[in-house]
Amino acid sequence: MLEPLLQLFYPRLCLACQRQPLQRQQRALCTSCQYKIKPTNYHLFEENPVAERFWGRLPISRASTAYHFVKGGILQRLIHELKYGHRPEIGEELGRSYGRLLAEEPFWKSVDYIIPVPLHPKKRHQRGYNQAARWASGLSESLGVPWSEKFLLRASYTESQTRKSREERFANVSDAFVLRQADKLRHKHIMLVDDVMTTGATIEACAKHLLKAQISLSVVCIALAP
Repeated sequence: MLEPLLQLFYPRLCLACQRQPLQRQQRALCTSCQYKIKPTNYHLFEENPVAERFWGRLPISRASTAYHFVKGGILQRLIHELKYGHRPEIGEELGRSYGRLLAEEPFWKSVDYIIPVPLHPKKRHQRGYNQAARWASGLSESLGVPWSEKFLLRASYTESQTRKSREERFANVSDAFVLRQADKLRHKHIMLVDDVMTTGATIEACAKHLLKAQISLSVVCIALAP
């Protein structure tokens, strides 16, 4: 009784457009905005623009980004809110949505663990959560695969990658991460996840530690920056 009354006077609005009220079953996005965020379908193909960025650099099984990134578009606004607007539910909702697509393909059912790119404790404290972990949580819910932040840690506080060149990005994160409990990951299929992939420097820095555990590695991010 109380919830319908609250919705009447204080409707939950779509986190993307900030105009349309959310229906009871909707947690973050209205139907219109959900329709406008187009999946890439890269997860269906072993060769795609994401995988190509790692050719000759990382021995990965599959790589995909979930949605097309359009500058000034809905997805860019959502990611900004996820990272800087204290809206962790955006990552969870996008993860659940894309996880349902992954669950339809046999290859992705072989994933044993989902591991998010970690934040340094200082940055996590400032933000209140790790946005990549919220994305991992949503994927986990739809795929039925456990996710964990205990294996990969960020050991050093690095500067923002936003204004750095490709070479500077790689140098900035080359020794930023530490792998723990590698024996528990040995010979497992690991899905390494992050929010937006640009040069792939952060993913590569994380991957070089995970690969020491003799794992099979796949990479899934929300979007690929142009």
